[in-house]
Amino acid sequence: MAISIRSAAPPDLPLIANLIRELAEYEKLADAVRFELADLGEHLFGARPMVEVAIGEANGVAAGFALFFHNFSTFEGRPGIYLEDLFVRPEARGHGLGRAFLAHLAALAVARGCARLEWSVLDWNDPAIGFYRKLGAQAMDDWTVMRLDGAQLAQLGAGERSSAA
Repeated sequence: MAISIRSAAPPDLPLIANLIRELAEYEKLADAVRFELADLGEHLFGARPMVEVAIGEANGVAAGFALFFHNFSTFEGRPGIYLEDLFVRPEARGHGLGRAFLAHLAALAVARGCARLEWSVLDWNDPAIGFYRKLGAQAMDDWTVMRLDGAQLAQLGAGERSSAA
């Protein structure tokens, strides 16, 4: 199987949206997908892109994607790359595409002067965890991911605006 990785372009937007939905289905989170295609396109390809996407192809056919963005390490004083999503379609798994994605992102991180490449993995995804460990990735067991969204995010943000006025 011939594997290649390329940067996504605006015509890839419907493909990216479909791959996101496939990932959500795999993670049993299909109900959590709520994006609007136009908003996704603006954040990917608009005047001020917030994220980047790499498309993985197997024998010239789209077989997966990696969505990532820069974060920053205050301790290192340098940026990093955060891999938000990595997905390989089931029929393309086991042929090196996942490793090719991570190697691509590692090369980007090095070329961009980044201190690290980070991502999260669901606790139940033992095949992925084993794969990442074989590559030399370390679990950050001392850290807990926290999230503020929806009404709580709006409420906290509104409180900040009213106290800043």
